[in-house]
Formats: sequence, C-alpha cells, structure tokens
Amino acid sequence: KIPFRLFPLREHGMNLCAKPLTSQEIEAFRKSSEVMDRFLRAYELMLRFYGINLVNKETGELKRAENWSERFENLNKFSHNNLRITRILKCLGEMGYEHYQVQLVKFFLTETLVEETLPNVKRSALDYFLFTVRSKRKRRELVYYAWQHFRPQSNFVWGPRDKLLKYR
Repeated sequence: KIPFRLFPLREHGMNLCAKPLTSQEIEAFRKSSEVMDRFLRAYELMLRFYGINLVNKETGELKRAENWSERFENLNKFSHNNLRITRILKCLGEMGYEHYQVQLVKFFLTETLVEETLPNVKRSALDYFLFTVRSKRKRRELVYYAWQHFRPQSNFVWGPRDKLLKYR
C-alpha cells in the first residue's frame, strides 16, 4: 500500500512513510489534466475548510467564505493548520500555480496584519508563508505589503528597511 499525499512535495513531511515526489512525477502530474483538476478540487476543499472561497480560478482571487468566523477561530486555535497551509503553498508552486501562492499569502497577510482576524497565524504568515512564493518579484511585493501594514514598522524584520523605504 502506497501512502497518499493530498499536497505532495519533493521533501519529507510529517508522515515518514510517504515518499517525496521526484521531478519526473511532478512533470507527469502537471501534464495530466485529470491530476491537475483533482489538485484544484483538493485546493478548493481545503480553502473551504479554512473559511476561504476561490472566487476566480484564472487569477486565484480569494475571499472569506460565509462561515469564515467559525473557521478562523479554528485556525487561531490550532497551529498545526499552519504547517498544512505551508505545505499547500509549496505544492501550489510545484504544480505551476505560483499566482495562487501569491493570492493565498496576500489573503493571510491581509487577515493577520490589516483585519487582525488571525493573530495566531501572523508569525507563520510572515516567517513561512511569505517565503514559499517562487517569484522573487512577487515575494518582494508581498514583503513590501506586509511592511506597509506591520505595526510598529520599526519591528519589521522580514526585509531590509533601507530597501523597503525605496521600494515602489
């Protein structure tokens, strides 16, 4: 019996029986419309579990689901969800959905730093979620966005202050 991973990666996770993916497997997955459809359905399922809806499959735009308050309470209470979210973000990158990574990270930055609805997710969003984004340019934009909304700004350690002051 082969252990199954919903969001497989090239690295070991908490389940030591599950084998990391190879580059060839990732390539085969990305070429299979059936696999990619299932992957997107799994992503949407997890988003709904976290109280988030995928609004636009082209852009990856997200919004709070109707049950967001109850689901965010769960996210704030159980930090093991943050590991799963990090895994999902990494897998999005592996599967070629970098634009989904950006949208999900920005969603969590907004909810933690602007709306302040997920205070217990803030450290994971800044320490881990941000740095899963593959595009260096998009990652810089997200770091800048986080810096703009982080209070106090003088305590922001996720990017060099001199570069953030010049960034546009």
